[in-house]
Amino acid sequence: MGNEEAIPDLMSQCSDPLMKKQMCFLLARHRINFEVEGDDDEEELNEIIGNEKLSEEFLKVAQDLDVTEAKTPEDIYKSHLAETGGFSRRREAGGAVVDSARANLASTYVNAFVNAGFGQDKLMTPDNEWLYKNKDHGMMAASASLGLIQLWNVEEGLAQIDKFLYSSEEYVKAGAALAVGILSSGVRNDADPTLALLDEHINGDSHIMKCAACTGLGIAYAGSAREDVMELLLPLVEQDNSGPNTMLEVSLAGLALGMIYVGKCDDAVGGTIVQRLMEASDEELDHSHAIFLCLGLGLLFLGRMEKAEAMLEALRTIEHKISKTAVIVLETCAYAGSGNVLQVQEMLHQCAEHLEEDAQHQMAAVVGISLITMGEEVGSEMALRSFEHLLHYCELPVKRAVPLALGVLNISNPDFSVIDQLSRLSHDPDTEISQNAILAMGLTSAGTNNSRVAGLLRQLSEFYSKEAGHVFCVRIAQAMLHMGKGLMTLSPFHSDKMLTCGPALGGVLTLIYSCFDLKSTLLDKSHYLIYYLTCAMNPRMLITVNEDLSWRPVTVRVGQAVETVGQAGKPKTITGFQTHTTPVLISTGERAELGTEEVLSVSSVLEGIVIVKDNPDYEAPETDEKK
Repeated sequence: MGNEEAIPDLMSQCSDPLMKKQMCFLLARHRINFEVEGDDDEEELNEIIGNEKLSEEFLKVAQDLDVTEAKTPEDIYKSHLAETGGFSRRREAGGAVVDSARANLASTYVNAFVNAGFGQDKLMTPDNEWLYKNKDHGMMAASASLGLIQLWNVEEGLAQIDKFLYSSEEYVKAGAALAVGILSSGVRNDADPTLALLDEHINGDSHIMKCAACTGLGIAYAGSAREDVMELLLPLVEQDNSGPNTMLEVSLAGLALGMIYVGKCDDAVGGTIVQRLMEASDEELDHSHAIFLCLGLGLLFLGRMEKAEAMLEALRTIEHKISKTAVIVLETCAYAGSGNVLQVQEMLHQCAEHLEEDAQHQMAAVVGISLITMGEEVGSEMALRSFEHLLHYCELPVKRAVPLALGVLNISNPDFSVIDQLSRLSHDPDTEISQNAILAMGLTSAGTNNSRVAGLLRQLSEFYSKEAGHVFCVRIAQAMLHMGKGLMTLSPFHSDKMLTCGPALGGVLTLIYSCFDLKSTLLDKSHYLIYYLTCAMNPRMLITVNEDLSWRPVTVRVGQAVETVGQAGKPKTITGFQTHTTPVLISTGERAELGTEEVLSVSSVLEGIVIVKDNPDYEAPETDEKK
């Protein structure tokens, strides 16, 4: 696994042009930055790998399913359904309408996620009025949301964002810079606009611009391992002037490098981050965002198992409490998805200590358990049982991480029992447990429009209507639930759960680690870290196309996937299927198979964009026979 040197060989050995195109679709889905050279169709193949047509296909599916109309945040909140009548009745009583900054910020995010990739919305694209209903970091989030609304559509998106890049407001400019990064997440453009536009800001003087540019580069080039981007970001990690903002810049740059080189084990990046952690003063390591530097290092070795040993030894020499956290983050990332039982035992062992404070490493260990066991059925079930025990016997820090761990185990997969458990935890008297549980509900149901979760979140928004922090969490969860109007998924697994997409897992982990300390991340000034989820957002559609990549509707059967490994004969791979005509949506845990013998698919797994060709042996059934 993860052997990228083999790609060019396989490409050159493959003689069938259709197979090559299908392989390119797989590379595109996996966000692998590979350039085809010396091939007759190299332009077309590189376009496919660069995801250049993704936006077009996504919009066509949206049209086909009739969901192109923009939605407003109010369509999502449905506050008129609230049993207490919420805002609507109070307004009629003659009270002034209060526009709170945090409510507006939440609406910005809901609007961005719901209309993601559709290119139009009701708040940001019509005029600039909404932008000025926010202040400071809210403005930044609002102008950055344009990038998410125009997702994958680089040409048109840049035209819309361009005017904000020259704004007189620092925050609007920073948001626009971030928007450029979000816009080109996973899309490769020959002009490379992101690098060109963000280059000057990385070396500029403004702190907020640097933060935005780091995050933008991290999102745009996730998984691409581009050296020119690394050379821009490394000096930011190495800087050692002792300003209050330095550590924030260092951490965000480290995180961006981790995303760009996810799973690449790059020595230059790894060495620099470890060096920076060793040289940092204690107060720098106490900074709330220092954990993102550890996460950046962990992402570098994502799923690479024993290759992380040397770095682990180096981390153990740090004399600050963060070294424990860093070691665990690196270990769990290195063994992510491996199902390694010894590592799970090691993590449970870490949670057994009863600590009241300084227990960040325990939270990392709990999330680590689900990271290691994710993607395989038996391990996940066993992990669920261990979490029950942790909730009973452990101290608060461990309990706070349990809902997050449940979220990681079931990304975009609203399993009945897990939602039930999270719903119980979301009413916990401890604020952090309940906030984490609310966000985890959003993560488990991301992009599914699940009506049960939607109902639960609406109840929660009433239950906590007096608590600003909780309401914000509920709104973010609602944004995730209705993401892309239910046409997207955050799940990092694809190709029948065979492959884990590194950048996608990285984006989700960024959100999870920012939940360790919500007061200083999402509920404070760095809420724009939510935008890292863009790396994990992918359309959950199945499109069948002809050899020239034009649409070809085919009947397919979609049903629950069944494990058929080691069964004799030709067992059925899906159960309880429905027959649809493509394009169709496929949820987590579902699988599709062709419903006719008229065509053959080039790919063995029906997911994303699949090329089909006519079956030469197919004989049309004779119609005139009476049976």
